[in-house]
Amino acid sequence: MDLNLIPKIKHTDANNFFLLAGPCAIESEDMAMRIAEKVISITDALKIPYIFKGSFKKANRSRIDSFTGIGDEKALKILRKVSETFDVPTVTDIHEVSDAIKAAEYVDVLQIPAFLVRQTDLVVAAAKTGKVVNLKKGQFMSPSAMQHAVQKVKDSGSEKAWITDRGTMFGYQDMIVDFRGIPEMRAYAPVVLDVTHSLQQPNQSSGVTGGRPDMIETIARAGIVNNVDGLFIETHFDPANAKSDGANMLDLAHLENLLSNLVAIRKVVNGLG
Repeated sequence: MDLNLIPKIKHTDANNFFLLAGPCAIESEDMAMRIAEKVISITDALKIPYIFKGSFKKANRSRIDSFTGIGDEKALKILRKVSETFDVPTVTDIHEVSDAIKAAEYVDVLQIPAFLVRQTDLVVAAAKTGKVVNLKKGQFMSPSAMQHAVQKVKDSGSEKAWITDRGTMFGYQDMIVDFRGIPEMRAYAPVVLDVTHSLQQPNQSSGVTGGRPDMIETIARAGIVNNVDGLFIETHFDPANAKSDGANMLDLAHLENLLSNLVAIRKVVNGLG
């Protein structure tokens, strides 16, 4: 898919991977603006096409007392402000059909969570907004099964679909990325590797998901070597106190070094032909 179809996206001629990055959830305006400003300063310097990511609500939490959001409209307005202030596109995930039209008024990319990617009505509703639809591969699905999710978008009159691999369940409390799936899924649509969610350790007895952030660069490097079109990285300036997914997020202080290394690897891969 032509990235130039996304409003405000920059550096599309740099022959680089694109990046979806930001906090797991919108916690406040100050937090979102602070993260966006830092990431944009890095991606502009490295000429990485960038889309700011933030969930306007979290519907798939392990426990009923987990943080779910600051209010739908309030969070969506913050996403719009990030876009208008920094002149960047934004992405957020949706969980029900009514979310599609609502969120499409504020963001440029609608993301279908992995648990919901087989929900036909949700995928169709997202496609019919005319926005790019980012389909996260279910942890329970094979790479080849994702062709049907992409086809639902196409059958709804849109060619704007990506697939994001976020790992496959490996036992009860771990995820693993099968890199053989990247070239297979690229035959259906551009492929993004969700680095941080691939390192989640779900189903903990505490009801709070764990993670392996120490392995972020390992997974990201492997993705670039295997020609992913884009990367998805959740990042926060204080992961330990983030209200959602802090255990597997990248500390914002480490993002510049990580992306610099990945850009260097991408240049080598591009040179291989």
